[in-house]
Amino acid sequence: MRYQFTGKNMSVADWLKDKTAKKLDRLEKHFGEDAEAQITFTAIKHMTKMEVSIPLHKRMLRAEVTENDANSCLDSIVDILERQTVKYKSRLRERRRRNAATNEEMKFISEAETDAADVAGAEIVINKTKRFALKPMDAQEAVMEMELLGHSFYVFRNGKNDEVNVVYKRNDGEYGLIEPRD
Repeated sequence: MRYQFTGKNMSVADWLKDKTAKKLDRLEKHFGEDAEAQITFTAIKHMTKMEVSIPLHKRMLRAEVTENDANSCLDSIVDILERQTVKYKSRLRERRRRNAATNEEMKFISEAETDAADVAGAEIVINKTKRFALKPMDAQEAVMEMELLGHSFYVFRNGKNDEVNVVYKRNDGEYGLIEPRD
């Protein structure tokens, strides 16, 4: 696995890079050597925030942790990513049994064995379905609608290009816009 390190408000020391690479190598059995992990360390007052993103074919594994020190961040991140990987792989296996189209996606994940307990808890249950009309509007108007409803995201049809977009409230209090890519 290849690693790309970034530091915000801090410089990432070589010992931290080595330790991070060594810990994340536990995940290499799931992805292979050609996978790339993007790791960002951010200093926030007396805390350290660590973000790890691993792009996969059609998917992105991502974990974010804020702790008192980088070592505890690293331990938490590895645990989170391992759980996500096991869950992702078991979902792919389940879909592959039902649909041959996921075989292409499965090629990008190695066939490491998973525990039966992890596979058993991997089923997703959708409890509620909502249907609503998509009104054409701009992103500013969608943010206002979202705030009026008290939601953290809002789906709308963009009046400029007639595509379905999503506005959402970020953890830092700012807003984000999700647009489909061709």
